[in-house]
Amino acid sequence: MTPSSSNQQSRPAPRTTADAIDDYLKTIYQFTEWQPEPITPSQLAERLALAPSSVTEMVKKLAAAGLVDHRPYSAIRLTSEGEQRALAMLRRHRLIETWLVAEHGYGWDEVHDEAEVLEHALSDRLLDAIDAQLGHPTRDPHGDLIPAADGTLHRPDAVRLDGAPIGFSGRVVRISDRDPDALRVLDRLGVTLDEVVSVSEPTSGAGVTIARGTGTEVVVSPAVASAVWLEKASQE
Repeated sequence: MTPSSSNQQSRPAPRTTADAIDDYLKTIYQFTEWQPEPITPSQLAERLALAPSSVTEMVKKLAAAGLVDHRPYSAIRLTSEGEQRALAMLRRHRLIETWLVAEHGYGWDEVHDEAEVLEHALSDRLLDAIDAQLGHPTRDPHGDLIPAADGTLHRPDAVRLDGAPIGFSGRVVRISDRDPDALRVLDRLGVTLDEVVSVSEPTSGAGVTIARGTGTEVVVSPAVASAVWLEKASQE
């Protein structure tokens, strides 16, 4: 999803250089997690809400440290070492989000900023305890995958709702948390992870019409539809 900057959640300032590096690596990885195009420096600056000049300097440092591969005027790609570090941070972030929802009553649209702070503060021991308490979950409240301790994960073959053809039937496997407003809309509509929906012929206006198992149809805006990923429903 590509919301306007006004819809993006605030990002707490990192406390140390190491925290800043982790934020960069995590953001670079997330950009290509559900689509194949690598991130550009300008896109990275927008996502981090930083000046392009600041991002350029940090990317140079990341490249010198062997964490990213970047040449002038080209996109940024993680090295193997950079990817492993990014996955470790994603594991922290998503376990914390899951913990806040499951154990502390947070809404799924409220956990991102809290996790941004806590992911840098929790010890490995406490993180492992949280993982065990939650029963070793494999995805967070939005359906984003939680990497295992060794960095492995298994991503479903999914398509974005706004790109699914009419008649496509699929299970909701991910709802992006980039835009809290989209989460709130889907929450009001009762659209949840693992629900099976079908893309219907639109009746009027702009948006995507989805048919639900209850026999009802709802229309969501293109922005909301772009936040939802569907895995093709089994034909069995």
